[in-house]
Amino acid sequence: MNLTPIVTDHTKPRIGLFGIGLDAYWPQFAGLKERLEANLAAVAAQLSRPDIELINLGLIDNPKRAMEAGHEFRRADVDMIFLYVTTYALSATVLPVVRRAAVPVVILNLSPGAAMDYAAFNAMRDRTSMTGIWLEWCSACPTPEIANVFNRCGIAFHQITGMLRDDPHVNTQIRHWLDAVKTAHVMAHNRLGIMGHYYSGMLDIYADLTLHAGVFGGHMEMLEVDELAELRKHVSSDDIDRRVAHFRDVFDVQPDCPDEELRRAARTSIALDQLILRHDLGSLCYYYMGEGSPENEDAVSSIILGNSLLTARGIPVAGEMEVANVQAMKIMDALGAGGSFTEYYGVDFNDNILLMGHDGPGHIAIAEGKTKVRPLRVYHGKVGRGLSVEMSVRHGPVTLLSVVQGGGGRIKLIYAHGESVPGPILEIGNTNSRYRFATGVREFMEAWNRHGPAHHCATGVGHIGDKIEKFGQLLGIETHRIA
Repeated sequence: MNLTPIVTDHTKPRIGLFGIGLDAYWPQFAGLKERLEANLAAVAAQLSRPDIELINLGLIDNPKRAMEAGHEFRRADVDMIFLYVTTYALSATVLPVVRRAAVPVVILNLSPGAAMDYAAFNAMRDRTSMTGIWLEWCSACPTPEIANVFNRCGIAFHQITGMLRDDPHVNTQIRHWLDAVKTAHVMAHNRLGIMGHYYSGMLDIYADLTLHAGVFGGHMEMLEVDELAELRKHVSSDDIDRRVAHFRDVFDVQPDCPDEELRRAARTSIALDQLILRHDLGSLCYYYMGEGSPENEDAVSSIILGNSLLTARGIPVAGEMEVANVQAMKIMDALGAGGSFTEYYGVDFNDNILLMGHDGPGHIAIAEGKTKVRPLRVYHGKVGRGLSVEMSVRHGPVTLLSVVQGGGGRIKLIYAHGESVPGPILEIGNTNSRYRFATGVREFMEAWNRHGPAHHCATGVGHIGDKIEKFGQLLGIETHRIA
């Protein structure tokens, strides 16, 4: 027997859309169905963007068609459904669709405009025509019925209420939901490389990989430092020359950086790119502290510049093999905010700010100005010496995100809105920034610590808490805003 494999393009999330109506109305009210279909087309236009595949099943107006639509959405492997309520419709035209598809659903309760023109409407002489017009405007009518049925059937749902056209709130909410579902899709298909072992004694960062796979999806690929060291052996001098030139273009390479260190970092950067391609990785966390293998030490001690380039390309890299934090970095990057490896660095009570940063790679695409490269004679608490990066996150609004493995074997998200502000930083060859929070630095730290996060988190630009909330809702993850 010959079997034809089903080939599915998983590069984009698939969004389902359907509108609901009542087929009994169509012969009664001329033009009503056509007007509602035009409204549905306007919704489809709002949902259309290049990074989303839209599956639009049109107007569902009876239970039989609803059953068929549920199967269609299931076959299409949609990630989420937008239900546009165009007019009154039976809940029996909704439940079979959503129940069969078994994905998150957002109810679009969108009126055709801000308000009806009452004078013009009441001046009409034909009450049948008047009823047809009213039915176009009564889209809110069945939403309580739908909510009742969803609650009784244990189906979680979300809502957007507003106007069909020219409503900034609606436009923002739709955009945030699409960004959230895209991020969930990215995480579900991400391949995370895990190279080396945990930093011994950091009990907070020891992760349950099965739990992460169950919550976020994706795949964890176990790697050896030896593979990176072997790839370094085959990098050509010409490639190294080109990568060093790229370093000088991208970074602010300080005059005291030895050329031999730049070339060593370039060799490792090229090998890292090959490692990423070989294993099709979308993120990487690593740590190594060994003895007796100069090649391995040479690879890991020259890794920071290459990791910074990868992070800026949307392939976040976290040191100290911090699985949860590289997941947070990937979430932030997929949400369009970046996501730089971060921890508490110190407190400035005079300015009421928190210094935060980390040694190792930084997200140079969200840096304030060009990222400096400095030589370090020692990597504190780690093996070797070499080049490191020094940067601050771009001044302006920022969001901090931590993926927390808490008690009871559950993952939760905590996030905070803050501000990256100018001022003196520690010029020690590490990433570090000055963050101010509306709650004040004392209150922020106590509130953040109360949730028991690991000591690392991810910092991104902009206030994106609404997107994080929606991402958490899509995956059923407990989510808390701290500031």
